[in-house]
Amino acid sequence: MEPHGIRLLAVVLVLGLCALAGAKKPSACQCSRMNPQNRKNCGFPGITSEQCFAAGCCFDSRVPGVPWCFTPLPQQGPEECVMEVSDRRDCGFPGISPEECAVRNCCFSDTIPQVPWCFFPRPVQDCHY
Repeated sequence: MEPHGIRLLAVVLVLGLCALAGAKKPSACQCSRMNPQNRKNCGFPGITSEQCFAAGCCFDSRVPGVPWCFTPLPQQGPEECVMEVSDRRDCGFPGISPEECAVRNCCFSDTIPQVPWCFFPRPVQDCHY
């Protein structure tokens, strides 16, 4: 199969899988708070922003040398709580419960060991596509 045919087949496959999976466009915070050096490729050469978003991925072509279509940050509750683990600023103490963390108006996620589980939220005004 010639290169053009392979590329077309890849596009059809990606779009078809997205339709089956019901992928939705990630939030602006899931995309803009990702450190460009930590991006994991989610597309193929020549993918458009529309194709990328349709696959449930983020698109940003402003940074050269890194993937433009990339896997978003996980949704960790409210938008204020979406950030890279390295950006978390401790808002609690070891063993804090989700309820105690909420009383402090902070975010809670205990899925990753050795990082703050209760952490300060960030304003969403800095989020953009």
